[in-house]
Amino acid sequence: MIKVGIVGGAGYTAGELIRLLVNHSKVELDFVYSTSNAGNYIYQVHQDLLGSLDLKFTSKINPEVDVLFLCLGHGNSTAFLENNSFSKNTKIIDLSNDFRLKADAVFQGKEFVYGLPELQKEKIKTASHIANPGCFATSIELALLPLANAGLLNSSVHINATTGATGAGVSQGATTHFAWRDNNFSVYKAFTHQHLGEIGESLKGLQNNFINELFFIPNRGNFSRGIFTSIYLKFDESIEKAYQLFKDYYKEAVFTHLSKTPIHLKQVVNTNNCFLHLQKHEGMLLITSEIDNLLKGASGQGIQNMNLMLGFEETEGLKLKANSF
Repeated sequence: MIKVGIVGGAGYTAGELIRLLVNHSKVELDFVYSTSNAGNYIYQVHQDLLGSLDLKFTSKINPEVDVLFLCLGHGNSTAFLENNSFSKNTKIIDLSNDFRLKADAVFQGKEFVYGLPELQKEKIKTASHIANPGCFATSIELALLPLANAGLLNSSVHINATTGATGAGVSQGATTHFAWRDNNFSVYKAFTHQHLGEIGESLKGLQNNFINELFFIPNRGNFSRGIFTSIYLKFDESIEKAYQLFKDYYKEAVFTHLSKTPIHLKQVVNTNNCFLHLQKHEGMLLITSEIDNLLKGASGQGIQNMNLMLGFEETEGLKLKANSF
């Protein structure tokens, strides 16, 4: 059994990670690190784990674990690794944005590979350190990678994406409490969201002459989890050509699926799937993309990367069920 440690154990992504690992046949959860909850049972924070896990949070680490997941706030992973050492054999999967950009990918001699399996699965398989993609970035990149791969991103790209309240993290804030979020909708970080950097690097990695702008409008939705993304851009080819490009690009992708009918968020919430739909209107192509922000957008994709790194079946521990009603 592979021994796994989690750092930053009290948040939403860590909670999802624990739920997945408890049901993963190849791993054993060695420790869950949380200084604020040390000594408390994990099910006292992640209350649905009552009866599933009899393990306490700890303020101590095991530097010899086989896999380490970092579920810390953005900017905190670098500080943690500066203050804590692990075996050279420990594989690290970071869920923050600390190592996603190429300029930040090498830290303390460790090279962090950008962990989007649909973009560079073979590189992930041989990696020791992974920078897990952002949730918005995952949904947007999966909608655009086939076009970039074909060199067909030849105009500006207009993106509108809405995320649920869990996208803001577990800490209470002015825009996350129920009275504000319920029956409400808002835009935030218009045109400047931090995920634009990694999206741009991924697209240019496939289409190096892509110089057009990405106009990204992120929204807060009044639901708990999921991301629904709508993208439109100029596209001179037929809708049949578009579908064939996407079908060919994702022919070996076990979690990314193309739908011939319009999609809706309940299809993917509580799964590691991404669903895509295409529609052509005159000279414009509309791409809709949907994921669960905590699974394919975070912890599920982290497990997917771990499976690839360790040679497990890619779907191990990730055969999850959506709640359609």
